[in-house]
Amino acid sequence: MADKLTPERRSENMRRIRSKDTKPELIVRRMLHGLGYRYRLHRRDLPGKPDLVFGPRRKVIFVHGCFWHQHAECREGRTPGSNTGYWAPKLARNVERDEAARIALDGMGWSSATVWECEIADLDALAARLRAFLDG
Repeated sequence: MADKLTPERRSENMRRIRSKDTKPELIVRRMLHGLGYRYRLHRRDLPGKPDLVFGPRRKVIFVHGCFWHQHAECREGRTPGSNTGYWAPKLARNVERDEAARIALDGMGWSSATVWECEIADLDALAARLRAFLDG
């Protein structure tokens, strides 16, 4: 049986998780670049600082971790059973912030798509979906 994490060790693990240049984001960037798409990264002047920005197309892509952004269709999108007083509001704020950014972008005339971390498992299907989004 694995040892239980101490609160200090868990805190250290969480501190090391990055918001930019995550593994799923790098995979999506590499795939889209290989398909011939060019983009800008993390434009701060757009709501939500989208991960990939396709300016002339007025389209953005967010690459979300299933846990941090509470992917409802994924096993990883569950709220932890311990310390729910901390995690439930924190994760709910992430979801609310994501929705507010999407609404603001829509109001500015931008289209947005979300790539969930779990979708990286099927790159062919993901590539087809993103091509349809970017070219449609």
